[in-house]
Amino acid sequence: MAIRLNSILASAPMPYPAHRPALSCRRQQQALCLGLCLSDALMLALAFILAHWLRFHGGLALVSDIVPPPGFYPQLVGMLIPLWLGLFSLFGLYDPQYLLGGTAEYARVFNAATAGMMLVVVATFLGPMFVVARAWLIAAWLLSFLLVSAARFWLRRGAYALRRRGYFLAPAVIVGGNEEALALERQLRDWKTSGLRVEGCVLGRRSGLPINAAPRAPVLGSLGDIEDIIRQRQVEEVVVVITALDREELLELFERVNSLPGVNLRLSTGLFEVLTTGAQVRTWGCVPLVSPNALRLEPIEAATKTVLDYALTLLTLALLLPCMALIAVLIKLDSPGPVFYRRRVVGANGAHFDAFKFRTMVVCGEETLAQYPQLLHELRTKHKLKDDPRVTRIGRWLRRTSLDELPQLFNVLWGQMSLVGPRMITLEEIEKYGRMRRNLLTVKPGITGLWQVSGRSDLSYEERVRLDMLYLRNYTIWLDLQILFIQTLPAVLKGRGAY
Repeated sequence: MAIRLNSILASAPMPYPAHRPALSCRRQQQALCLGLCLSDALMLALAFILAHWLRFHGGLALVSDIVPPPGFYPQLVGMLIPLWLGLFSLFGLYDPQYLLGGTAEYARVFNAATAGMMLVVVATFLGPMFVVARAWLIAAWLLSFLLVSAARFWLRRGAYALRRRGYFLAPAVIVGGNEEALALERQLRDWKTSGLRVEGCVLGRRSGLPINAAPRAPVLGSLGDIEDIIRQRQVEEVVVVITALDREELLELFERVNSLPGVNLRLSTGLFEVLTTGAQVRTWGCVPLVSPNALRLEPIEAATKTVLDYALTLLTLALLLPCMALIAVLIKLDSPGPVFYRRRVVGANGAHFDAFKFRTMVVCGEETLAQYPQLLHELRTKHKLKDDPRVTRIGRWLRRTSLDELPQLFNVLWGQMSLVGPRMITLEEIEKYGRMRRNLLTVKPGITGLWQVSGRSDLSYEERVRLDMLYLRNYTIWLDLQILFIQTLPAVLKGRGAY
Protein backbone atom coordinates (compact mmCIF):
# COMPACT_ATOMS: atom_id res chain seq x y z
CA MET A 1 0.00 0.00 0.00
CA ALA A 2 1.14 3.53 -0.58
CA ILE A 3 0.62 5.31 2.70
CA ARG A 4 -1.05 4.15 5.88
CA LEU A 5 -3.57 6.88 6.60
CA ASN A 6 -2.64 8.58 9.87
CA SER A 7 -6.15 9.12 11.14
CA ILE A 8 -9.44 7.33 11.08
CA LEU A 9 -11.44 10.06 12.61
CA ALA A 10 -12.31 12.29 9.61
CA SER A 11 -14.05 11.37 6.38
CA ALA A 12 -15.34 14.50 4.70
CA PRO A 13 -13.45 15.73 1.63
CA MET A 14 -11.68 19.01 2.12
CA PRO A 15 -9.26 20.88 -0.15
CA TYR A 16 -5.83 21.80 1.10
CA PRO A 17 -5.62 25.24 2.74
CA ALA A 18 -3.74 27.87 0.82
CA HIS A 19 -1.63 28.70 3.88
CA ARG A 20 1.88 27.22 3.88
CA PRO A 21 3.76 27.47 7.19
CA ALA A 22 7.19 29.06 7.21
CA LEU A 23 8.66 26.09 9.09
CA SER A 24 9.19 22.86 7.19
CA CYS A 25 7.10 19.81 8.09
CA ARG A 26 10.20 18.25 9.67
CA ARG A 27 10.67 21.26 11.96
CA GLN A 28 6.99 21.20 12.86
CA GLN A 29 7.28 17.52 13.77
CA GLN A 30 10.25 18.30 16.00
CA ALA A 31 8.21 20.96 17.78
CA LEU A 32 5.37 18.45 18.18
CA CYS A 33 7.79 15.90 19.68
CA LEU A 34 8.99 18.49 22.19
CA GLY A 35 5.40 19.33 23.13
CA LEU A 36 4.58 15.63 23.53
CA CYS A 37 7.63 15.11 25.73
CA LEU A 38 6.66 17.98 28.03
CA SER A 39 3.05 16.78 28.15
CA ASP A 40 4.12 13.22 28.93
CA ALA A 41 6.39 14.39 31.75
CA LEU A 42 3.57 16.44 33.26
CA MET A 43 1.07 13.57 33.01
CA LEU A 44 3.54 11.09 34.49
CA ALA A 45 4.21 13.39 37.44
CA LEU A 46 0.47 13.79 37.97
CA ALA A 47 -0.05 10.01 37.74
CA PHE A 48 2.64 9.26 40.32
CA ILE A 49 1.35 11.96 42.70
CA LEU A 50 -2.24 10.71 42.42
CA ALA A 51 -1.08 7.13 42.99
CA HIS A 52 0.73 8.29 46.16
CA TRP A 53 -2.38 10.08 47.43
CA LEU A 54 -4.61 7.07 46.71
CA ARG A 55 -2.24 4.71 48.54
CA PHE A 56 -1.32 6.76 51.59
CA HIS A 57 -4.27 9.15 51.97
CA GLY A 58 -7.15 7.51 50.09
CA GLY A 59 -7.04 4.15 51.82
CA LEU A 60 -6.05 2.14 48.73
CA ALA A 61 -3.77 -0.45 50.32
CA LEU A 62 -2.90 -4.07 49.66
CA VAL A 63 -0.40 -4.35 52.54
CA SER A 64 -0.86 -1.81 55.33
CA ASP A 65 2.52 -2.13 57.04
CA ILE A 66 4.61 -0.45 54.31
CA VAL A 67 5.60 3.00 55.53
CA PRO A 68 7.90 4.92 53.19
CA PRO A 69 10.76 6.93 54.64
CA PRO A 70 10.47 10.72 54.23
CA GLY A 71 11.42 11.84 50.77
CA PHE A 72 11.48 8.33 49.28
CA TYR A 73 8.65 8.74 46.79
CA PRO A 74 9.66 12.23 45.58
CA GLN A 75 13.11 10.82 44.80
CA LEU A 76 11.55 7.78 43.16
CA VAL A 77 9.32 9.97 40.98
CA GLY A 78 12.35 12.06 40.03
CA MET A 79 14.05 8.90 38.76
CA LEU A 80 11.01 7.31 37.12
CA ILE A 81 9.95 10.24 34.93
CA PRO A 82 13.21 10.29 32.89
CA LEU A 83 13.10 6.48 32.79
CA TRP A 84 9.53 6.54 31.45
CA LEU A 85 10.38 9.18 28.84
CA GLY A 86 13.34 7.08 27.71
CA LEU A 87 11.06 4.05 27.37
CA PHE A 88 8.53 6.13 25.45
CA SER A 89 11.28 7.05 23.03
CA LEU A 90 12.38 3.41 22.66
CA PHE A 91 8.78 2.41 21.93
CA GLY A 92 8.55 4.97 19.11
CA LEU A 93 6.31 7.52 20.83
CA TYR A 94 8.50 10.40 19.62
CA ASP A 95 9.28 8.93 16.21
CA PRO A 96 7.77 11.14 13.46
CA GLN A 97 6.91 7.97 11.55
CA TYR A 98 4.40 7.02 14.25
CA LEU A 99 3.18 10.46 15.31
CA LEU A 100 -0.48 11.23 14.66
CA GLY A 101 -0.92 7.57 13.89
CA GLY A 102 -4.33 7.00 15.42
CA THR A 103 -5.14 4.43 18.05
CA ALA A 104 -1.94 2.40 17.59
CA GLU A 105 -0.32 5.13 19.69
CA TYR A 106 -2.27 3.94 22.75
CA ALA A 107 -0.83 0.45 22.38
CA ARG A 108 2.68 1.91 22.43
CA VAL A 109 1.88 3.94 25.56
CA PHE A 110 0.47 0.83 27.26
CA ASN A 111 3.48 -1.28 26.36
CA ALA A 112 5.96 1.40 27.48
CA ALA A 113 4.17 1.95 30.81
CA THR A 114 4.01 -1.81 31.40
CA ALA A 115 7.71 -2.20 30.63
CA GLY A 116 8.55 0.61 33.05
CA MET A 117 6.58 -0.97 35.88
CA MET A 118 8.19 -4.34 35.18
CA LEU A 119 11.59 -2.70 35.66
CA VAL A 120 10.46 -1.30 39.01
CA VAL A 121 9.18 -4.74 40.06
CA VAL A 122 12.51 -6.33 39.11
CA ALA A 123 14.34 -3.63 41.11
CA THR A 124 12.31 -4.45 44.22
CA PHE A 125 13.50 -8.07 44.00
CA LEU A 126 17.13 -7.22 43.34
CA GLY A 127 17.44 -4.47 45.94
CA PRO A 128 16.22 -5.41 49.45
CA MET A 129 16.29 -1.75 50.52
CA PHE A 130 14.15 -0.74 47.54
CA VAL A 131 10.60 -1.39 48.77
CA VAL A 132 7.61 0.09 46.92
CA ALA A 133 3.98 -0.19 47.98
CA ARG A 134 2.21 -2.56 45.64
CA ALA A 135 -0.98 -0.51 45.58
CA TRP A 136 1.06 2.54 44.57
CA LEU A 137 2.75 0.49 41.86
CA ILE A 138 -0.54 -0.71 40.34
CA ALA A 139 -2.19 2.72 40.59
CA ALA A 140 0.84 4.44 39.06
CA TRP A 141 0.88 1.98 36.17
CA LEU A 142 -2.81 2.42 35.33
CA LEU A 143 -2.85 6.19 35.86
CA SER A 144 0.28 6.75 33.79
CA PHE A 145 -1.28 4.87 30.87
CA LEU A 146 -4.67 6.60 31.18
CA LEU A 147 -3.40 10.16 31.71
CA VAL A 148 -0.70 10.04 29.04
CA SER A 149 -3.15 8.50 26.55
CA ALA A 150 -5.81 11.12 27.36
CA ALA A 151 -3.33 13.97 26.94
CA ARG A 152 -2.08 12.58 23.65
CA PHE A 153 -5.68 12.14 22.46
CA TRP A 154 -6.41 15.85 22.92
CA LEU A 155 -3.03 16.93 21.56
CA ARG A 156 -3.75 14.86 18.47
CA ARG A 157 -7.11 16.58 18.10
CA GLY A 158 -5.26 19.90 18.16
CA ALA A 159 -2.73 18.66 15.62
CA TYR A 160 -5.53 17.52 13.29
CA ALA A 161 -7.12 20.97 13.59
CA LEU A 162 -3.78 22.52 12.65
CA ARG A 163 -3.53 20.18 9.67
CA ARG A 164 -6.73 21.69 8.33
CA ARG A 165 -4.90 25.03 8.47
CA GLY A 166 -1.89 23.72 6.57
CA TYR A 167 0.42 22.54 9.37
CA PHE A 168 1.95 19.06 9.79
CA LEU A 169 1.50 18.28 6.09
CA ALA A 170 4.45 16.53 4.44
CA PRO A 171 5.00 17.66 0.82
CA ALA A 172 4.50 14.66 -1.48
CA VAL A 173 4.53 13.79 -5.16
CA ILE A 174 2.88 10.87 -6.91
CA VAL A 175 4.96 9.13 -9.56
CA GLY A 176 2.66 7.72 -12.23
CA GLY A 177 -0.15 8.80 -14.49
CA ASN A 178 -2.57 5.90 -14.89
CA GLU A 179 -6.03 5.36 -13.41
CA GLU A 180 -4.58 4.09 -10.15
CA ALA A 181 -2.45 7.22 -9.79
CA LEU A 182 -5.50 9.44 -10.28
CA ALA A 183 -7.51 7.47 -7.72
CA LEU A 184 -4.63 7.62 -5.27
CA GLU A 185 -4.22 11.35 -5.76
CA ARG A 186 -7.91 11.93 -5.11
CA GLN A 187 -7.95 9.75 -2.01
CA LEU A 188 -4.89 11.33 -0.41
CA ARG A 189 -6.19 14.84 -1.08
CA ASP A 190 -9.73 14.14 0.13
CA TRP A 191 -8.69 12.82 3.52
CA LYS A 192 -8.05 16.04 5.39
CA THR A 193 -5.97 14.35 8.10
CA SER A 194 -3.88 12.11 5.85
CA GLY A 195 -0.79 14.15 6.66
CA LEU A 196 0.24 14.69 3.04
CA ARG A 197 0.17 17.74 0.80
CA VAL A 198 0.16 16.35 -2.74
CA GLU A 199 2.23 18.82 -4.72
CA GLY A 200 1.60 17.13 -8.05
CA CYS A 201 2.27 14.16 -10.30
CA VAL A 202 5.45 13.03 -12.01
CA LEU A 203 5.00 11.00 -15.20
CA GLY A 204 7.03 8.07 -16.46
CA ARG A 205 7.77 7.30 -20.06
CA ARG A 206 4.61 5.23 -20.50
CA SER A 207 2.50 7.23 -18.05
CA GLY A 208 -0.11 8.76 -20.30
CA LEU A 209 -2.87 10.46 -18.38
CA PRO A 210 -6.35 9.04 -19.19
CA ILE A 211 -8.41 11.14 -21.50
CA ASN A 212 -10.76 13.59 -19.72
CA ALA A 213 -9.29 12.57 -16.34
CA ALA A 214 -6.81 15.23 -15.33
CA PRO A 215 -5.67 15.23 -11.67
CA ARG A 216 -6.41 18.18 -9.43
CA ALA A 217 -2.70 18.29 -8.60
CA PRO A 218 -0.55 19.66 -11.45
CA VAL A 219 1.78 17.57 -13.57
CA LEU A 220 5.23 18.67 -12.37
CA GLY A 221 7.35 16.94 -14.98
CA SER A 222 8.78 13.59 -15.98
CA LEU A 223 10.88 11.01 -14.21
CA GLY A 224 14.07 12.62 -15.45
CA ASP A 225 13.24 15.77 -13.48
CA ILE A 226 12.56 13.99 -10.18
CA GLU A 227 15.62 15.30 -8.27
CA ASP A 228 14.94 18.90 -9.25
CA ILE A 229 11.25 18.55 -8.38
CA ILE A 230 12.09 17.13 -4.94
CA ARG A 231 14.54 19.95 -4.17
CA GLN A 232 12.33 22.76 -5.48
CA ARG A 233 9.20 21.52 -3.71
CA GLN A 234 11.06 20.27 -0.60
CA VAL A 235 9.35 16.92 -1.09
CA GLU A 236 9.55 14.45 1.81
CA GLU A 237 7.30 11.64 0.48
CA VAL A 238 7.49 10.06 -2.97
CA VAL A 239 4.50 7.79 -3.64
CA VAL A 240 5.25 5.43 -6.52
CA VAL A 241 2.45 3.78 -8.49
CA ILE A 242 4.35 0.72 -9.69
CA THR A 243 1.65 -0.25 -12.21
CA ALA A 244 2.39 2.99 -14.09
CA LEU A 245 6.14 2.35 -14.49
CA ASP A 246 8.14 -0.38 -16.17
CA ARG A 247 10.96 -2.25 -14.45
CA GLU A 248 13.74 -0.03 -15.78
CA GLU A 249 11.93 3.10 -14.67
CA LEU A 250 11.44 1.69 -11.18
CA LEU A 251 15.12 0.82 -10.83
CA GLU A 252 16.09 4.23 -12.16
CA LEU A 253 13.73 5.92 -9.70
CA PHE A 254 15.17 4.00 -6.74
CA GLU A 255 18.71 4.97 -7.70
CA ARG A 256 17.76 8.63 -8.08
CA VAL A 257 15.70 9.01 -4.92
CA ASN A 258 17.40 6.69 -2.40
CA SER A 259 20.49 8.90 -2.31
CA LEU A 260 18.47 12.01 -1.39
CA PRO A 261 18.42 12.70 2.37
CA GLY A 262 15.09 13.06 4.16
CA VAL A 263 13.00 11.55 1.33
CA ASN A 264 10.82 8.48 1.88
CA LEU A 265 9.79 6.15 -0.94
CA ARG A 266 6.31 4.58 -0.66
CA LEU A 267 5.05 1.95 -3.07
CA SER A 268 1.44 1.58 -4.15
CA THR A 269 0.99 -2.01 -5.26
CA GLY A 270 -2.36 -1.60 -6.97
CA LEU A 271 -3.76 -4.49 -4.90
CA PHE A 272 -5.88 -2.64 -2.35
CA GLU A 273 -8.59 -5.28 -2.70
CA VAL A 274 -6.18 -8.04 -1.63
CA LEU A 275 -3.88 -6.33 0.86
CA THR A 276 -6.61 -4.88 3.09
CA THR A 277 -6.24 -8.00 5.22
CA GLY A 278 -2.54 -7.30 5.72
CA ALA A 279 0.51 -9.02 4.32
CA GLN A 280 3.80 -10.57 5.36
CA VAL A 281 7.14 -10.31 3.60
CA ARG A 282 9.37 -13.38 3.71
CA THR A 283 12.64 -13.97 1.90
CA TRP A 284 12.99 -17.30 0.13
CA GLY A 285 16.61 -17.74 -0.89
CA CYS A 286 17.42 -14.17 -1.88
CA VAL A 287 13.95 -13.30 -3.19
CA PRO A 288 11.53 -11.32 -0.96
CA LEU A 289 7.94 -12.51 -1.47
CA VAL A 290 4.71 -10.92 -0.22
CA SER A 291 2.05 -13.22 1.26
CA PRO A 292 -1.45 -11.73 1.78
CA ASN A 293 -3.11 -12.80 5.03
CA ALA A 294 -6.25 -14.92 4.65
CA LEU A 295 -7.87 -13.25 7.69
CA ARG A 296 -7.76 -9.61 8.78
CA LEU A 297 -7.35 -10.24 12.53
CA GLU A 298 -4.50 -12.12 14.12
CA PRO A 299 -5.55 -14.87 16.59
CA ILE A 300 -4.72 -12.73 19.63
CA GLU A 301 -6.65 -9.79 18.15
CA ALA A 302 -9.67 -11.98 17.42
CA ALA A 303 -9.59 -13.43 20.94
CA THR A 304 -9.32 -9.99 22.57
CA LYS A 305 -12.14 -8.64 20.43
CA THR A 306 -14.35 -11.63 21.34
CA VAL A 307 -13.71 -11.18 25.07
CA LEU A 308 -14.53 -7.47 24.79
CA ASP A 309 -17.74 -8.23 22.84
CA TYR A 310 -19.09 -10.78 25.29
CA ALA A 311 -18.11 -8.88 28.46
CA LEU A 312 -19.65 -5.57 27.38
CA THR A 313 -22.71 -7.21 25.79
CA LEU A 314 -23.60 -9.19 28.91
CA LEU A 315 -23.14 -6.09 31.08
CA THR A 316 -25.23 -3.94 28.73
CA LEU A 317 -28.05 -6.49 28.53
CA ALA A 318 -28.15 -6.80 32.31
CA LEU A 319 -28.57 -3.03 32.59
CA LEU A 320 -30.94 -2.44 29.67
CA LEU A 321 -33.31 -5.42 29.70
CA PRO A 322 -36.01 -3.43 31.57
CA CYS A 323 -35.65 -0.61 29.02
CA MET A 324 -35.93 -3.08 26.15
CA ALA A 325 -39.08 -4.58 27.68
CA LEU A 326 -40.63 -1.10 27.92
CA ILE A 327 -39.73 -0.39 24.26
CA ALA A 328 -41.40 -3.66 23.24
CA VAL A 329 -44.62 -2.61 24.98
CA LEU A 330 -44.55 0.84 23.32
CA ILE A 331 -44.10 -0.72 19.88
CA LYS A 332 -47.12 -3.00 20.38
CA LEU A 333 -49.23 -0.07 21.56
CA ASP A 334 -48.14 2.19 18.70
CA SER A 335 -48.96 -0.04 15.72
CA PRO A 336 -50.01 -3.64 15.00
CA GLY A 337 -47.29 -6.12 14.15
CA PRO A 338 -44.30 -7.93 15.67
CA VAL A 339 -41.90 -6.27 18.11
CA PHE A 340 -38.76 -7.30 16.24
CA TYR A 341 -37.74 -6.89 12.62
CA ARG A 342 -35.43 -9.44 11.00
CA ARG A 343 -33.06 -8.20 8.34
CA ARG A 344 -31.24 -10.80 6.25
CA VAL A 345 -27.60 -9.71 6.00
CA VAL A 346 -24.17 -11.10 5.12
CA GLY A 347 -21.68 -11.80 7.90
CA ALA A 348 -18.11 -13.04 8.26
CA ASN A 349 -16.99 -15.56 5.64
CA GLY A 350 -20.14 -14.84 3.63
CA ALA A 351 -22.50 -16.49 6.15
CA HIS A 352 -26.11 -15.24 6.04
CA PHE A 353 -28.00 -14.45 9.23
CA ASP A 354 -30.95 -12.44 10.51
CA ALA A 355 -29.95 -9.20 12.25
CA PHE A 356 -32.53 -8.18 14.83
CA LYS A 357 -33.88 -4.67 15.32
CA PHE A 358 -36.90 -3.21 17.03
CA ARG A 359 -39.59 -2.75 14.41
CA THR A 360 -39.78 0.92 13.41
CA MET A 361 -42.07 0.66 10.36
CA VAL A 362 -45.68 -0.23 9.70
CA VAL A 363 -46.31 -3.81 8.60
CA CYS A 364 -47.79 -2.77 5.23
CA GLY A 365 -44.69 -0.75 4.37
CA GLU A 366 -44.37 -1.82 0.74
CA GLU A 367 -47.91 -0.73 -0.10
CA THR A 368 -47.33 2.60 1.64
CA LEU A 369 -44.06 3.27 -0.20
CA ALA A 370 -45.56 2.32 -3.57
CA GLN A 371 -47.50 5.59 -3.44
CA TYR A 372 -44.20 7.57 -3.63
CA PRO A 373 -42.25 6.72 -6.84
CA GLN A 374 -39.51 9.28 -6.11
CA LEU A 375 -38.86 7.76 -2.69
CA LEU A 376 -38.73 4.31 -4.25
CA HIS A 377 -35.94 5.47 -6.58
CA GLU A 378 -34.06 7.09 -3.67
CA LEU A 379 -34.32 3.89 -1.66
CA ARG A 380 -32.91 1.78 -4.49
CA THR A 381 -29.91 4.07 -4.94
CA LYS A 382 -29.09 5.05 -1.32
CA HIS A 383 -30.73 2.20 0.62
CA LYS A 384 -31.96 4.86 3.08
CA LEU A 385 -34.78 7.42 3.17
CA LYS A 386 -34.57 10.61 5.19
CA ASP A 387 -38.34 11.13 5.26
CA ASP A 388 -39.71 7.60 5.17
CA PRO A 389 -43.55 7.45 5.27
CA ARG A 390 -43.36 3.86 6.54
CA VAL A 391 -41.75 4.82 9.88
CA THR A 392 -44.07 4.76 12.90
CA ARG A 393 -44.21 7.41 15.62
CA ILE A 394 -42.30 5.35 18.16
CA GLY A 395 -40.06 4.13 15.33
CA ARG A 396 -38.94 7.66 14.49
CA TRP A 397 -37.88 8.19 18.10
CA LEU A 398 -36.12 4.82 18.23
CA ARG A 399 -34.13 5.61 15.11
CA ARG A 400 -33.19 9.09 16.29
CA THR A 401 -31.83 7.66 19.56
CA SER A 402 -30.42 4.49 17.91
CA LEU A 403 -32.34 2.36 20.43
CA ASP A 404 -33.74 0.28 17.58
CA GLU A 405 -30.29 -1.35 17.34
CA LEU A 406 -30.36 -2.81 20.87
CA PRO A 407 -31.68 -6.29 19.86
CA GLN A 408 -28.49 -6.76 17.84
CA LEU A 409 -26.78 -7.40 21.18
CA PHE A 410 -28.26 -10.89 20.90
CA ASN A 411 -26.60 -11.27 17.49
CA VAL A 412 -23.31 -10.46 19.25
CA LEU A 413 -23.96 -13.17 21.86
CA TRP A 414 -24.68 -15.67 19.06
CA GLY A 415 -21.34 -14.85 17.45
CA GLN A 416 -22.83 -13.30 14.31
CA MET A 417 -21.90 -9.67 14.96
CA SER A 418 -19.40 -7.59 16.90
CA LEU A 419 -19.92 -4.44 18.92
CA VAL A 420 -17.61 -2.55 16.54
CA GLY A 421 -17.08 -3.39 12.90
CA PRO A 422 -18.09 -2.56 9.32
CA ARG A 423 -21.74 -1.77 8.71
CA MET A 424 -23.87 -4.83 8.01
CA ILE A 425 -25.03 -5.15 4.42
CA THR A 426 -27.70 -7.07 2.59
CA LEU A 427 -27.21 -9.47 -0.30
CA GLU A 428 -28.27 -6.74 -2.73
CA GLU A 429 -25.77 -4.21 -1.34
CA ILE A 430 -22.74 -6.48 -1.42
CA GLU A 431 -22.33 -6.01 -5.18
CA LYS A 432 -21.73 -2.29 -4.59
CA TYR A 433 -18.47 -3.16 -2.82
CA GLY A 434 -17.08 -4.81 -5.95
CA ARG A 435 -13.76 -6.51 -5.27
CA MET A 436 -13.65 -4.92 -1.82
CA ARG A 437 -16.32 -7.34 -0.60
CA ARG A 438 -13.79 -10.14 -0.10
CA ASN A 439 -12.10 -7.96 2.54
CA LEU A 440 -15.37 -6.87 4.12
CA LEU A 441 -16.30 -10.49 4.79
CA THR A 442 -13.11 -11.25 6.75
CA VAL A 443 -14.61 -9.72 9.94
CA LYS A 444 -18.01 -9.62 11.60
CA PRO A 445 -20.27 -6.62 10.98
CA GLY A 446 -20.65 -4.25 13.92
CA ILE A 447 -23.48 -2.56 15.80
CA THR A 448 -21.39 0.60 15.70
CA GLY A 449 -18.38 1.55 13.62
CA LEU A 450 -16.61 4.30 11.74
CA TRP A 451 -19.48 5.08 9.39
CA GLN A 452 -21.99 5.23 12.26
CA VAL A 453 -19.93 7.77 14.23
CA SER A 454 -19.02 9.79 11.11
CA GLY A 455 -22.48 10.75 9.89
CA ARG A 456 -24.35 7.50 9.15
CA SER A 457 -26.98 8.05 6.47
CA ASP A 458 -25.77 11.59 5.71
CA LEU A 459 -22.70 10.04 4.06
CA SER A 460 -22.67 8.96 0.44
CA TYR A 461 -22.46 5.26 -0.30
CA GLU A 462 -18.89 5.67 -1.56
CA GLU A 463 -17.90 7.31 1.74
CA ARG A 464 -19.47 4.46 3.71
CA VAL A 465 -17.49 1.90 1.71
CA ARG A 466 -14.30 3.90 2.18
CA LEU A 467 -14.83 4.14 5.95
CA ASP A 468 -15.40 0.39 6.20
CA MET A 469 -12.21 -0.28 4.29
CA LEU A 470 -10.35 2.23 6.45
CA TYR A 471 -11.51 0.44 9.59
CA LEU A 472 -10.29 -2.89 8.24
CA ARG A 473 -6.89 -1.56 7.21
CA ASN A 474 -6.26 0.20 10.53
CA TYR A 475 -7.86 -2.16 13.03
CA THR A 476 -6.57 -2.32 16.59
CA ILE A 477 -8.38 -3.10 19.83
CA TRP A 478 -7.66 0.51 20.83
CA LEU A 479 -9.62 1.68 17.81
CA ASP A 480 -12.61 -0.37 19.00
CA LEU A 481 -12.34 1.15 22.48
CA GLN A 482 -12.12 4.67 21.06
CA ILE A 483 -15.18 4.17 18.86
CA LEU A 484 -17.17 2.60 21.71
CA PHE A 485 -16.36 4.92 24.57
CA ILE A 486 -15.34 8.21 22.95
CA GLN A 487 -17.17 8.52 19.63
CA THR A 488 -20.37 6.48 19.77
CA LEU A 489 -22.13 8.31 22.61
CA PRO A 490 -21.57 11.83 21.15
CA ALA A 491 -22.73 10.54 17.74
CA VAL A 492 -25.93 9.13 19.29
CA LEU A 493 -26.61 12.34 21.22
CA LYS A 494 -26.12 14.48 18.10
CA GLY A 495 -28.35 12.15 16.08
CA ARG A 496 -26.62 13.13 12.84
CA GLY A 497 -27.69 10.86 9.98
CA ALA A 498 -30.03 8.83 12.22
CA TYR A 499 -33.26 8.39 10.24
